[in-house]
Amino acid sequence: MSQLFDRPLRSFLFVPGTRPERFEKALGSGADAVIVDLEDAVSPEDKDRAREGVAAWFSAERPVLIRVNAVGTPWFEQDALLGKLRGVAGIVLPKAERASDVSILVSRTRSTMPVFPLIESAKGMWNALEVAKAPFVRQLMFGTLDFCADMGMASDGDELDTFRAQLVMISRVADIRPPVDGVTAAIDDADTLEAETLRAKRWGFAGKLCIHPRQVAGVNECFAPDETEIAWAKRVLDAFERANGAAVAVDGKMVDRPVVLRARSILEAVRL
Repeated sequence: MSQLFDRPLRSFLFVPGTRPERFEKALGSGADAVIVDLEDAVSPEDKDRAREGVAAWFSAERPVLIRVNAVGTPWFEQDALLGKLRGVAGIVLPKAERASDVSILVSRTRSTMPVFPLIESAKGMWNALEVAKAPFVRQLMFGTLDFCADMGMASDGDELDTFRAQLVMISRVADIRPPVDGVTAAIDDADTLEAETLRAKRWGFAGKLCIHPRQVAGVNECFAPDETEIAWAKRVLDAFERANGAAVAVDGKMVDRPVVLRARSILEAVRL
């Protein structure tokens, strides 16, 4: 597996597949992962040109994710073949609505490459557990804007919290990493970005999609554990190890397996 996945990923930055001059800038933005986008950011008449340009740029020295077009579109088959190229660390699959969508993608790439299905519709949400259990799925991503459009919802605010909780629970049941929340459309509104990122973190998400480099630092900061969380996690793990299997309490609360797992996840997220 690519070195990209040697550490937890918090920020996922989209860059249009038609803008190769932005690829290196995206890599230098501080984003944990860059997603070269062949879907929403590329018009139908530019799909082939974008694919060819992206293929020429890929290199094992600069691993990135790629968002292909959805299964069933005229561009999917050729896009999926890019998964065989060195430099593609994983594939973001839009409009994922069934496990077979993932299986079809995997059959085209013929690899064990990580897949990131985007849940963007009512049907995708209904079948999200099935999708999460499909081969090589690493994390679910929540396409909040498209989901709202599909559901006829007025906004992507608190109305989506029920579905956020559902994706977090499904990810846990499927034993994959916690999901990645959708974009904040307001690229110049730092307060909104912070509020939406912290909400995603509270609901159990592990990261967030970004549509502009200016959003990356804020997302990374929000998802990074603060000093209080780090200190608590260290106390929990120290007490757990000293107890050697016996019952133990920290800060007046019993330490059981879920608490230990939470403490480990906090320290795992600390950048050394």
